[in-house]
Amino acid sequence: MIKFDKVSKIYKDDYVALQDINLEIKAGEFVSIVGVSGAGKSTILKMIYAEEAPTEGQVFFGEKPLDSISRRNISAHRRSIGTVFQDFKLLNKKTAFENVAYALEVCGIPREEILEDVPQILEIVGLGDRQNKFPHELSGGEQQRVAMARALIHKPLVIIADEPTGNLDPASSLEIMQLLLKINKLGTTVILASHDRDIVNKAAKRVIVLEKGRIICDDAKGKYKIC
Repeated sequence: MIKFDKVSKIYKDDYVALQDINLEIKAGEFVSIVGVSGAGKSTILKMIYAEEAPTEGQVFFGEKPLDSISRRNISAHRRSIGTVFQDFKLLNKKTAFENVAYALEVCGIPREEILEDVPQILEIVGLGDRQNKFPHELSGGEQQRVAMARALIHKPLVIIADEPTGNLDPASSLEIMQLLLKINKLGTTVILASHDRDIVNKAAKRVIVLEKGRIICDDAKGKYKIC
């Protein structure tokens, strides 16, 4: 599904974020990407999302190189990828239902479809009875589940989770990991970037370790480690 072919990324002042990355992620995989801050985790995610482009090499999504996607079609590509971040990014004056619905409204989805799809997604993430609550009425873990529901609403092929438990307590972090595993079992590819040793180990899935922009370990059933 996703392939990095000899990818390097060099920012201004000659800062090297990625060096000669060769990586394949299959459809339906669960992959954890770990490494110290600045190792290149977020840069890899941004390239999959087409927010950043390689300095050298190519990134493929399916059979298509991302640098061949026109500006007009980049939104369609991004709708095939659900993103979840550390800081939730919820609209404070909208309820849980409205936060998820908004992602459909901006795409012009008919109201009837929104009224059908949003409650179903909120039920999947365990918030069926909390859909009329505002963010300040929800716990941190519940807010992150709203963010995950929003990421799922377009039925994406891939979920990218960038430090999704960074602002959560251990119990809420475990709930988020269990939800990511549930989503993966439904056939969605999940790519997790995390410093959270416990949730990476809980997943017991493929672990890729980055150091100074290079892949130094890639274990099919690994644990969190700095090689």
